[in-house]
Amino acid sequence: MKIVVQRVSEAEVAVSGQSIGRIGAGLVLLVGMGHNDTEQQVRYLGEKCLNLRIFEDQEGKMNRSLMDVGGEILAISQFTLYGDTRKGRRPGFSDAAPPEKAEPLYERFVELLRAAGIKVKTGSFGAHMLVRIHNDGPVTLILEA
Repeated sequence: MKIVVQRVSEAEVAVSGQSIGRIGAGLVLLVGMGHNDTEQQVRYLGEKCLNLRIFEDQEGKMNRSLMDVGGEILAISQFTLYGDTRKGRRPGFSDAAPPEKAEPLYERFVELLRAAGIKVKTGSFGAHMLVRIHNDGPVTLILEA
């Protein structure tokens, strides 16, 4: 499982010209699932995203988590995180989990985030999406499990 975490002041996702999810300050999570991913990775990275101390405290230090600041999440499924570009010019995606495995894991990830009391918006699994991200900082991290 791979996640690109971006701290944002706001973000929005649209499908076919229609906005389907919008958040204020919080995190955009681009989430990719690999062949060998399990519920254990989903739980681990879900907890990690909720508790990463990447929001500033009163002294301007990254010392507060999403839970501390009451932020929101926009979670977007993104199989292209598993793109292999080591050979040739076209990425290969053989390391990405097939949709029938990836979608239930992605849905479970979102469910765990919501169970923590966080407002979570999502894209549409497998759809062509336009994602507008106002990266704050900018702060961007890559998590893997």
